[in-house]
Amino acid sequence: MRITRITDLDRDELADYSRLTDVALRRKTEPEGGLYIAESSKVIRRALDAGHVPRSVLLSEKWLADIEPLVEQYDGQIFVGEADVLEELTGYHLHRGALAAMHRPELPSVESVLEGARRVVVLEDIVDHTNVGAIFRAVAGLGADAVLVTPRSADPLYRRSVRVSMGTVLQVPWTRLPDWPEGAEFLRAAGFDIAALALRDDAVTLDAYAADPPDKIAMLFGTEGDGLSHRALEAADTVVTIPMLHGVDSLNVAAASAVVLWSLRVSPGSGGAEAAQ
Repeated sequence: MRITRITDLDRDELADYSRLTDVALRRKTEPEGGLYIAESSKVIRRALDAGHVPRSVLLSEKWLADIEPLVEQYDGQIFVGEADVLEELTGYHLHRGALAAMHRPELPSVESVLEGARRVVVLEDIVDHTNVGAIFRAVAGLGADAVLVTPRSADPLYRRSVRVSMGTVLQVPWTRLPDWPEGAEFLRAAGFDIAALALRDDAVTLDAYAADPPDKIAMLFGTEGDGLSHRALEAADTVVTIPMLHGVDSLNVAAASAVVLWSLRVSPGSGGAEAAQ
């Protein structure tokens, strides 16, 4: 990669980094432009380890020695600028030092993501990028096999999602369902019990469900405010709830995902999930 000191913010090659804080703009332009933004040397390294290819890199001078060896084999440019110049371009202070505009990989098919999986997370219309990133981190850390996102869910490769996930969104197999809840048929055909996390009178408690879990489970999580749609609940095989105390009815969706994933985790080398004792 060629090193270029920034003297002109109007360069066409810098357009990838312009107005990064404009969520509505980035939600549209990044997927259509075939890119996503990786932030920090750790996330950039994970992106490269996943086989993703950088289009360019933007950083402050002090990060050049760390980043240049990672990307020197690729074509493109490393843009280096002073902190105030980078902030003017991006719209925020780059306290993590480096950004990379990465070519967005082609999403795999639903069938290929489900192949061999036993624990899958489905995100229905979750639009908060922080929650999406946190759920991916829980999936990676607690050993689920894949994530499916519905058409209206937030982009897992949006900068905040990638950062909050600590780059694990670049490692966990995932794809977007073509439609929902019709997409539940992919799960049912693959032999998954679809477990919808919801507050309902006929729900079974998580500890009861985890005591004798199905071999293959798809855990279905809904929007931050309204929860799962009625159609999603109708598509589920089981409705599961986390027992709560002191008048608290539910957890944040990211926190709930971690509790459920831990309770339904599959032990290495075992034939079933380990229930929390």
